[in-house]
Amino acid sequence: MQWKTLSVVFGIFVVAGAPARAADPIRIGVDGPFTGGSAPMGIDMLRGVELAADEINKAGGVLGRPLVLVKRDDQASNDRGGQIAEELTEHHLIDAAVGYINTGVALAAIPYFEQARIPVILNVTTGSVLTREFAPPEYHENYVFRVSCSTALEVEKIAELVKMRGYQKISIFADTTAYGQVGRHDLMQALAAEGITPVSNEKFNIGDTDMTAQLVRARQAGADVLLTYGIGPELAAIANDRAKIGWMVPMIGSWTLSMSNFIDAAGANGQGTVMPQTFIEQGDTPKRAAFIQSYHAAYKVTRMDSPPSAAQGYDSLYLLAAAIRQAGTVDGPKVRAALGDLHDKVEGVVQVYNHPFNPANHEAVDADDVVYGVVENGHVVRLMPTTQTAGAK
Repeated sequence: MQWKTLSVVFGIFVVAGAPARAADPIRIGVDGPFTGGSAPMGIDMLRGVELAADEINKAGGVLGRPLVLVKRDDQASNDRGGQIAEELTEHHLIDAAVGYINTGVALAAIPYFEQARIPVILNVTTGSVLTREFAPPEYHENYVFRVSCSTALEVEKIAELVKMRGYQKISIFADTTAYGQVGRHDLMQALAAEGITPVSNEKFNIGDTDMTAQLVRARQAGADVLLTYGIGPELAAIANDRAKIGWMVPMIGSWTLSMSNFIDAAGANGQGTVMPQTFIEQGDTPKRAAFIQSYHAAYKVTRMDSPPSAAQGYDSLYLLAAAIRQAGTVDGPKVRAALGDLHDKVEGVVQVYNHPFNPANHEAVDADDVVYGVVENGHVVRLMPTTQTAGAK
């Protein structure tokens, strides 16, 4: 297969309402930011989906039909994300969808899938509200599922590490996007449950390159750790400006600290940064080793730019394929019902999925599926239990 990461539509489209023939493709929407600051996440998610689609198609497809990916670049724009979702659903261009990186974009898009009764598996975005937007009892059917770690779970892991390391004076740095502000809200709730009130609460915008003023305020407040919610470029600015003012306070944050555009731009200043992860690019199981090898070979790289995005993208398509196979059709309500009660185990990269969803819970990831990663020498490696209570390097 020819590997591509641009927003391209592949496929043969059937007329809406026409009966499907055995060879008609199953059309899967894949939406994410393939350009801009969020692109490392979007491109790696897409690549994971592409790898899964290639494997599934080589094995005969689903229900004897090939999977065709209908790809769209939302550019991390909420408005564009909503417009794309409207186009894909109202014009019947897809049978189901996977994707979404940014919380605001997902919030703008998911109402269209719900209205069209088309299942969507969120595979990177973490905003805790997303899978509850159309949950019962207010709504009869919820078409939104997730294989990434929700913010609500992620902040519990961050607060747990803060408690283990004995930090008491917390400074939160969160960007002004929906992702950052949902993260801030959930993080403050998790810290409050541990009896901790931040001494400093800082904001920054996408594109900001100078975080000196926020860091000075945090230092004056006596902060002993920085907790971050943002994406790579701005997180690197925090790490670098922290070093510039000679204040190497530890950094712990959301999973996006594993992005290549944080690690590369921060360099030595990112060393020792810790974050929760669903997947670390280490072949500690045969499935993970095979996935990493396939990824590196297909895209001619030695490191993934956003390993959790790639792994979760891969897993999301296998779960969707299993649901379509179980339903025996691409009919949206039947695929949704199958996702909520999958009979067979699905071996993914993040985990082996055994009944991952049910009608009351559309979150596949729980606390046992989340580990801690730490930046070491340009890579994220697993933080071992013996070092989880230690201070930053």
